[in-house]
Amino acid sequence: MNINWGALASVAGVSLIGTVGLVGLFTVGIVGLSRQQQSARATGYAAFALCAAAVAYGIYLIVG
Repeated sequence: MNINWGALASVAGVSLIGTVGLVGLFTVGIVGLSRQQQSARATGYAAFALCAAAVAYGIYLIVG
């Protein structure tokens, strides 16, 4: 059994970056919605919309 270590490292790196990015975006959404300014709330809603789009795209890749 041969393991392609380069491909494994690539997948692990992309997964790590994607996870940190999505969690960071979700955090921006939570912070934005907790603020009272209208612009911060709009930023929070936009961040949650991007999170939902990323999750929907991931489901599309898995199913399709």
